Amino acid sequence: MDTRIGIIPVPVFVLLFALLAGFTYTGDIKGDISMMIAVLVIGGFTCAEIGKRIPVLRSIGAGAIFATFIPSALAYYKLIPPQIEKSIIEFTKYTNFLYLFIACIIVGSILGMDRNVLVKGFVKIFVPLALGSIAAGVVGTLVGTLLGLGAHHSFFFVVLPIMAGGVGEGAIPLSIGYSEILHQPQGDVFAQILPPIMLGSLTAIILSGLLNYVGKQYPSLTGEGRLQPAEHDDMDSTREEVASETGGPMDVSTVAAAGLAAITLYLMGVMCHRLFGLPAPVAMLFLAVLAKLTSAVSPHLQQGGFVVYKFFSTAVTYPLLFAIGVSLTPWDKLVAAFNVPNIITIFSTVVTLMATGAVVGRLLDMYPIESAIINACHSGQGGTGDVAILTAANRMQLMPFAQIATRIGGAITVTLVLIILSRIT
Repeated sequence: MDTRIGIIPVPVFVLLFALLAGFTYTGDIKGDISMMIAVLVIGGFTCAEIGKRIPVLRSIGAGAIFATFIPSALAYYKLIPPQIEKSIIEFTKYTNFLYLFIACIIVGSILGMDRNVLVKGFVKIFVPLALGSIAAGVVGTLVGTLLGLGAHHSFFFVVLPIMAGGVGEGAIPLSIGYSEILHQPQGDVFAQILPPIMLGSLTAIILSGLLNYVGKQYPSLTGEGRLQPAEHDDMDSTREEVASETGGPMDVSTVAAAGLAAITLYLMGVMCHRLFGLPAPVAMLFLAVLAKLTSAVSPHLQQGGFVVYKFFSTAVTYPLLFAIGVSLTPWDKLVAAFNVPNIITIFSTVVTLMATGAVVGRLLDMYPIESAIINACHSGQGGTGDVAILTAANRMQLMPFAQIATRIGGAITVTLVLIILSRIT
């Protein structure tokens, strides 16, 4: 029982696997939450464990890569039983538990940050993000043009989609705008811009995993998840406050209350989206920051929020990536981007984005590796890409900054590119 595959004790793993095989054989796999937890936990931690045991690759985030893309390939080649695949897709779609994950990660990580560093970090991060986007746009377009893709195609159909903010918030509005401006069917446009998004996200995952390895070799380049030197977590002092006030460690009800607080903030974000059009995760992020800065959250709830964050980052990440791989990551679209000009153009775009982030971040007194990883999230596959990138980099506490890069950076990118295209067409 002390030997585990991920978080699963081996005897429990064997028993769960046998039970799922039996349910599949009898045709009784359903989309209820208990069954889906078993399916996703077995699938996610199995794929991650395989990646973590491969020499060299395990040092560059193979766990996250395998947990996302192996299930995508298995689903495409029909190697997952149809009833299991259908149940995973329906469960992921209707529960939308990606946003529950992001809510708990954001709220917990913000509550664990130092207040002053939190403010400085949010102000500073826009500079490397903006300069990185400009540099990546220029370099990616030049490389694509030199490789014969053409400047127009390289810029609008390869480079810009990578930084558009993923599929839902990036590719879809971008394809709608392109179709209206260029008078082309939206489906045709969407099919062109989706492969670069997929391959750009994969490139960002690999490079972020590589940066995690570099950080272990050169500790001076990284804060191991902290954005700036001299930054510290509030959790140490919070634990002392909680212990002094209660005479002991916090109780389970505090953790439950913190989880409910995270859900409440997310629902407030959803309401902000309906009223003002601001993306729900971004609205939730700002509300969490406001709660932190105004000390609206007690030390008890701050500590509880941190425990909720640790639980989700440890127990839910790989099952979530497995669900994303099956239901939201089309293997054929990823493979379609694998031609030499596309690969080189996409790689040069993501590398430039991250390298610029690292250099500018260093000049602004931020850790270059953390700054580069946040910029990498600007080239990720939306919220799903953020989870995979930060998992590969082992820096899930950067999720608030990653959401800024993805949501706000993506929205600005889409808006500007549609304005430019409309003016030159």
